[in-house]
Amino acid sequence: MATTGEISDVLTNLARPKTSATLTIRIIKSFEFRTERSLVLHDVNLETTSVKDLKEQVLQVVQTESRWKPYRNTVLDTLKIYTQAHGAKTTNLIINLDNDDWFLDDDTKLLATVGLDNESEVSFFNRDAYDKFKANPETRWD
Repeated sequence: MATTGEISDVLTNLARPKTSATLTIRIIKSFEFRTERSLVLHDVNLETTSVKDLKEQVLQVVQTESRWKPYRNTVLDTLKIYTQAHGAKTTNLIINLDNDDWFLDDDTKLLATVGLDNESEVSFFNRDAYDKFKANPETRWD
């Protein structure tokens, strides 16, 4: 690994193998009110974990850990890539409304084959709520 002083020249998404990736899951409760909470998963094997496995792992955390109690009644059924490490960031603070090809619709696909790398961010949300928000992307504060 090449270094410049104390800073590594290796991009962080390539610094860890696909068998031990860190993923950030943005669990979205409300698009309008920008209610989301991030769950960081360490040591995810992108080469053996399917989209379905990731959904089940996150739902297990939401249902069993007390800090996720406000999210337990939220129907979470859809994953979509929010951003890749070192990639362009979206201007929307809650969800990436662009790139409809970034939906992880096929539950049988492995995370490595759908384009996830170390330090990828993925949104987990209700698809019906997403479709309504995309049709009228206004946020509220009341």
